[in-house]
Amino acid sequence: MKLHRNLVFAVVDALNLIFNEGEYADKVVQKVLKFDKRWGARDRGFIAETTYEMVRYKRLYAEIADVKAPFSRPDLFRMWAVWAVLKGIKLPDWKQIEPTPERRIKGKFDELSKIRKFREAVPDWIDEVCEKALGDKLWSKEIAALNEPASVVLRTNTLKIKKEQLRKALLEEGIVAEPVKGYPLALQLPERANVFVTQAFKNGFFEVQDGSSQLVAEFLDVKPGQRVVDTCAGAGGKSLHLAALMENKGQLIAMDIYGSKLKELKRRARRNGAHNIEPREIDTTKVFKKLYGTADRVLIDAPCTGLGVIRRNPDTKWKLQPDFLEKITKTQQEILRSYSKIVKPGGKMVYATCSILPQENSDQVVAFLASEEGKDFKLVEEKKIYASKSGFDGFYMALLHKN
Repeated sequence: MKLHRNLVFAVVDALNLIFNEGEYADKVVQKVLKFDKRWGARDRGFIAETTYEMVRYKRLYAEIADVKAPFSRPDLFRMWAVWAVLKGIKLPDWKQIEPTPERRIKGKFDELSKIRKFREAVPDWIDEVCEKALGDKLWSKEIAALNEPASVVLRTNTLKIKKEQLRKALLEEGIVAEPVKGYPLALQLPERANVFVTQAFKNGFFEVQDGSSQLVAEFLDVKPGQRVVDTCAGAGGKSLHLAALMENKGQLIAMDIYGSKLKELKRRARRNGAHNIEPREIDTTKVFKKLYGTADRVLIDAPCTGLGVIRRNPDTKWKLQPDFLEKITKTQQEILRSYSKIVKPGGKMVYATCSILPQENSDQVVAFLASEEGKDFKLVEEKKIYASKSGFDGFYMALLHKN
């Protein structure tokens, strides 16, 4: 493989912004890919994939390179050299690349690969918390699966097209997409491609949405004509799915504390042809208190540690702090207790997270059912989805019924 200096430098620039400046990997990669208009698809692929892999295995590469944060530029080049040696890439004769002891790198890799926190590159505290919560065997399998790059999964927008028609439309644009057993609207790409430039995307025929995430809206069991409230809608991936399941009939209120995310939802809803979504920014508690006792269905896709989605956000491992778990579980409890009041008697609610920790999931549901606000609810069904078993993101969802 011939290495181009400007591509390797772009990777090092990206790592500096992610590791030292605390910027988000996905935003940094987007920014760095705009550095040079002449880069083709292969060049851009090299930068994105190398950056993500080095973010994923930061701890392992830093340990082998014998460097510590904050990383200087020479440190980042040393880490990159470790990555290259382990990939079997011949190192170039550049002044930035010091003489690299290849045999020592391979020896150290073999030694560290026997210890999970180095092999899978996770901070000590995450390794301890997850092992305690899931048990050694499941956690070892799960973190290995979460370190695999996420595949591209599409959700057919049934307001505009059927799955088989979408498959044909993509094929006409040179993109192969295959159905996924057990996921009625999903198509998976065997090979990565930029689907956002396709005409099919511009026409609103699909959204990019992981398989596990696609199960949440279905789990809520919505019907056309109902009043449905998505309480933590964000940019609206699940709201758009709910609108399609409701066939654009009825009222779908999409709430969030971030107005900027709801703006993005409006834009996506226009492209999707989803007309029954009503975005509402939660700028005071009045916004949701007005809705108490009025909704047939309520979705609480709660903020969480995001440990189930580190395949697509590998920098989460390094950004999460131990005290965040304590803070977020309190927030989840408050959200469950206040937003559950929106459900009317006879209605249903789904509590979901993209985490694999029981503290954020089943423990929260148990605590809610034992609370004053939860006394009229009963748990109908819960799903614990692990990346190691499903091949998709780690997720949790609980369906509750209000008497």
